Amino acid sequence: MKVQELGHAVLYVRDINASVHFYGDLLGLPAIGEPWPGTAAFSAGRTHHELLLIEVGEAAAPLPLGPRVGLYHLGFKIGTTDDELRGAIEELRADGVTIVGTGDHTVTHSLYVLDPDGNEIELFVDVLPEDAWKDDPQLVMAPTRRLVL
Repeated sequence: MKVQELGHAVLYVRDINASVHFYGDLLGLPAIGEPWPGTAAFSAGRTHHELLLIEVGEAAAPLPLGPRVGLYHLGFKIGTTDDELRGAIEELRADGVTIVGTGDHTVTHSLYVLDPDGNEIELFVDVLPEDAWKDDPQLVMAPTRRLVL
């Protein structure tokens, strides 16, 4: 067996409407319809669904604070320029989204935000030619530097 690609992510959410607003309206992920009540699916067109949300209600346990085992963040490419990141910051701030940081990862420039349930989401732009990391894979593992937008 050999994995061919990362297919999709599934997140449990407290409030499906708040999460649909965040992922669909703010981030611009295209919805593909409601598979069943209390769910939402999105695809940017690469595959049948890239993100599936399942509502579990307000009584769900919160994410634990601090270091923990499990998912750190999901990353979504939003473009190729820092101007696109600056525009994202303006839009997200206007909607009250929590911004937790930025980073220069050599191959990408990134903005980190929290979704309505506290999941960390990376919004990034590719800043090197598309295949640069293939020619020099160490670029991907370069230390993170401070990014000032």
